[in-house]
Amino acid sequence: MTTAPDLTLKKFSENQASYIRWAIYLTLFVIIYFVFRDAIDVLIYNWNEKEEYSHGWLIPLVTAYLIWQEKDHLERIKPQGSWLGVCVAVFALILFLLGELSTLYVIEQYALVILIFGIVLAMEGSDRFRLIWIPLVMLFFTIPLPTFLYRSLSSELQLISSSLGVGIIRLCDISVNLQGNVIDLGTYQLQVVEACNGLRYLFPLMSLAFICAYFFKGAFWKRVIIFLSSIPITILMNSFRIGMIGVLVEYWGIEMANGFLHDFEGWAIFMLCLGVLILEMWLLAKIPPYPEKLVTTELPKTHDSEPGKTDNNISWPQGLLIGALLVVCGTTVASIDNRSEIIPHRKYFLDFPVSINDWEGKKQVMEKKYRDALQFDDYVMADYRNASKLPVNLYVAYYESQRKGTSIHSPRSCIPGGGWKIQSVSTESINVEGQDIRSNRVIIEKGRIRQLVYYWFDQRGRNLTNEYIVKWYLFWDALTRNRSDGALIRYTTIVTENESLETAEIRIKGFIKTTTPILRDYIPQS
Repeated sequence: MTTAPDLTLKKFSENQASYIRWAIYLTLFVIIYFVFRDAIDVLIYNWNEKEEYSHGWLIPLVTAYLIWQEKDHLERIKPQGSWLGVCVAVFALILFLLGELSTLYVIEQYALVILIFGIVLAMEGSDRFRLIWIPLVMLFFTIPLPTFLYRSLSSELQLISSSLGVGIIRLCDISVNLQGNVIDLGTYQLQVVEACNGLRYLFPLMSLAFICAYFFKGAFWKRVIIFLSSIPITILMNSFRIGMIGVLVEYWGIEMANGFLHDFEGWAIFMLCLGVLILEMWLLAKIPPYPEKLVTTELPKTHDSEPGKTDNNISWPQGLLIGALLVVCGTTVASIDNRSEIIPHRKYFLDFPVSINDWEGKKQVMEKKYRDALQFDDYVMADYRNASKLPVNLYVAYYESQRKGTSIHSPRSCIPGGGWKIQSVSTESINVEGQDIRSNRVIIEKGRIRQLVYYWFDQRGRNLTNEYIVKWYLFWDALTRNRSDGALIRYTTIVTENESLETAEIRIKGFIKTTTPILRDYIPQS
């Protein structure tokens, strides 16, 4: 029989253990802030400055609330230290070090969320972790997409939204023409810019749909539908918004696409998306199996310690070990931060020649809004002509550093946005002074106009044609060579109605062979 003093002593011991556990939590998160400070600052910057991620402030609060909702169930289960959680934390810290070495914030941010998973699992044990892991998954919604994925997704959504929006305008018996993401109403032209790609709705709505799916009392497949349906709902509603703007502009002028009304439409469409989501949940609740027929999962039983025996399943050692590993990781990062990135010496494109053999060129200046969007450090854009009188456009964008977000835009993403349709894509080798240059060969058309495009990526001496391979080598070279410089090289020529494609091929390849050796002075090769 357990006496009253024994019960009091046991209660005091449990309270003391709880205070120590929370003190360890607090210490760990203070250390985490200092180790992950740069990644956290960038995360907060995105929440403040980019509307598509502005919901990020709410996600940690919602996660905390959902965990608090489970407090009654959690109190029935004693914390059990888990060494598996320590393994997860070790993996997260290795991932963080790779992100620091490769200077990619997004890797560090994912490492931060995984580390939180590891700490909670290590400190609470698997039984408690099973009750709260889904709210913790929500923390992934705070992290922005990698830049190159965001740009590719943005370009695709702009084209899809433009196409569907034009369909809605035509349903209203309005004559309209679409070229890429430019909607031509005759009197007015509307461009579906990046801000109208729908991602400002998609990311917040996906987060909201995840919460709705979490609270929805129904079969798992219904929850999956609720979450995934946020994607088509966003695309369709954003397209409806673009179509309605086109109709309003047609009847009441260009003012309908600007100012307060434009912003109000965005807010109204998001609320409409939420209404569609709620309607969908109501309909799914009417489809069997009904909530009351679902099998409930039995909660793990409470494991009480034997009378007079200290509970050995404490989580202090796991927490203290993770804390020690964080300190070591922070010390390592401090030494890494002292290593400045290597910026190779090169000539600047300001001095790039306009006369090359029998080719005469005229340089062009890119508009500031495009320079700001592309974020390159140096560039050249010029039309060159020889005896044929038909121009070959040379465009080279050079990046001294592609660290932590800044990266090259792929023409495959940008070409459709200008109203061009990609007719064919292939890869070819061009022999330049005994060296084979691999290049993407793209034929594009807009109405009756055709153009031939050759482009490749020159990355620290590597000749690459695949955008995803470029990202891999960017990570690898930043890790092993402390460099992330690189360039996009693109040649374009028009294919007139009076000439064959073969003639245009001869012209553009001749210019490539002439200029590529000169470019090597402006783009570091090793």
